[in-house]
Amino acid sequence: MMDVNEIKKILPHRYPFLLVDRIIECDDKERIVGLKNVTANEPFFQGHFPGQPIMPGVLIIEALGQVAAILGLRIRGKEGSPVILFTGIDSARFRKPVYPGDQLRLELTKQRSRGDFFRFQANAYVGDELVTEAVLHAVLGQSE
Repeated sequence: MMDVNEIKKILPHRYPFLLVDRIIECDDKERIVGLKNVTANEPFFQGHFPGQPIMPGVLIIEALGQVAAILGLRIRGKEGSPVILFTGIDSARFRKPVYPGDQLRLELTKQRSRGDFFRFQANAYVGDELVTEAVLHAVLGQSE
């Protein structure tokens, strides 16, 4: 539905911090699903951890946040100029490690929105296994 070039038209993130490769579902109202292909040449694997590479949990949360931002911007019809900023992260749980070669499926559902404030249920899967879950709070901000 949306490849990385289309994602770059919406999000200000760029390599190495763009953590979404594709959007495969989006209803522009409440739900979105994105993919992140976790490759062995990701720069964070050099130090996390040498000899036993594991994707940092904070970057999984960031990937979920980037997918949430796409949905929030589409809901508000403001792609390309504003940014969505985290205002809180609740109930974050890391169930299983994510390794090179895994594909993260990033599923977000809008729980609530009021004005430019959003709350999303965020779940990351590898295959059918839940690896990370959190409630993300965000606000639509202004880019400089």
